[in-house]
Amino acid sequence: MPTQTRQTIEWKPFSQKHKTYIKQAMFNKMNVAEGAIRSGKTIDHCIIAAMYLEECPDKIHLASGSTLGNAKLNIGVCNGFGLENLFRGRCKWGKYKDNEALFVYTQTGEKVVIFVGGGKADAYKRILGNSYGLWIATEINEHYDCDDSRTSFIKVAFGRQVAAVRPMVLWDLNPCNPSHRIYKDYIDLYMNTYVGGYQYQHFTIHDNLSISEERKREIESQYVPGSIWYRRDILGERCIAEGLIYPMWENAIAEPPEGQNPSEYCISIDYGTMNAFAALLWAKYSEIWYGIREYYYSGRTEQRQKTDEDYGKDIDAWCEDILPEDGKLRVIIDPSAASFIALLRKRGERYKVIPADNDVADGIRETANALENGYIKMSSKLKCWKEEVSGYIWDDKALDDRPVKINDHLMDAKRYFVKTMHIIKKNIRRDKEIYLPSFLGGKK
Repeated sequence: MPTQTRQTIEWKPFSQKHKTYIKQAMFNKMNVAEGAIRSGKTIDHCIIAAMYLEECPDKIHLASGSTLGNAKLNIGVCNGFGLENLFRGRCKWGKYKDNEALFVYTQTGEKVVIFVGGGKADAYKRILGNSYGLWIATEINEHYDCDDSRTSFIKVAFGRQVAAVRPMVLWDLNPCNPSHRIYKDYIDLYMNTYVGGYQYQHFTIHDNLSISEERKREIESQYVPGSIWYRRDILGERCIAEGLIYPMWENAIAEPPEGQNPSEYCISIDYGTMNAFAALLWAKYSEIWYGIREYYYSGRTEQRQKTDEDYGKDIDAWCEDILPEDGKLRVIIDPSAASFIALLRKRGERYKVIPADNDVADGIRETANALENGYIKMSSKLKCWKEEVSGYIWDDKALDDRPVKINDHLMDAKRYFVKTMHIIKKNIRRDKEIYLPSFLGGKK
């Protein structure tokens, strides 16, 4: 008879801060872990949740993220350390009252962990009708909250725990604007007012002993030192987004190398009718993309609105001398521009249309990184682009991170290009291939 083997999770060492946080959590009804990315916050909470589920008398529990996918990825999976792994062989995914759920079989009976997204204004509807023992939330600052206790996801979730025999709350978040209501209405307020046991801990990437120094350098390389994202995600600081969004823009001004032909071309477009229609033409020389040409038309400024057909003809003329090797010119465009996308697709022999990745926060962060590290360059001939970038600032009155939405059309076109073409990820992979470890012949 063949010998049966049991799969186990290969744990790395835990720092003393993490060990203490996990141990103390069982003596507190509410536990909050704030800090840098990759600092181990979510893994701690998955371990605490598993310990709690084994012993708690309540049957129904809640796991939430900004979206359902976020909740399942960060709490259910968690890079192999999530609830489905901690209860391997004793759990299964299924449905509970039309919600995604993980059914867990513990030493105190079956437990049901319902997974939901909490980022939208109507998200509270997904958690009505149940009483929850555990509420584990990742990226709690991305959950919908307002003053109305009937529609705020956070307030409704708290209310759904009132009847629990042994309630517990586990929140994690990366730092954000220090004026965000998640601090003043909950995290900071509860440090002095919460009854039942409250634990708060701040973590940095250096508290995670499982990450090598090489991996830390790789993660840090994705950020511009001194930027708000570096301060929040790497240093774990709460800070306000203010001032110029791309303060390094002047250092990115450069012309393509003379005597060379580009290996690739691409167009990125921010579509507008009365608002400006803006486009950038990109050309790749060696490993660097250059913005070499711009198109800009504002129906509001010119007092004449153009049709999709007009813009199609303008773009045809604007890039008629560009002949990619495969015959088709890639066009990245705002996915909401459905009518113009349809028009370009009818010109299928000329253009390959790619809907843009419109993630604003990550897109701005990656664009700043690309400008800072020289992965993209912008021609000095781009007059409208220079006017926009020199006035592109954060809205310091907003509690979330957003640019002032004035004269930002070429900024959006540039962001679409960087995010959709994965400029940062491709360059990080290339840099890893170039800088080999010393035992493979790299520099010491």
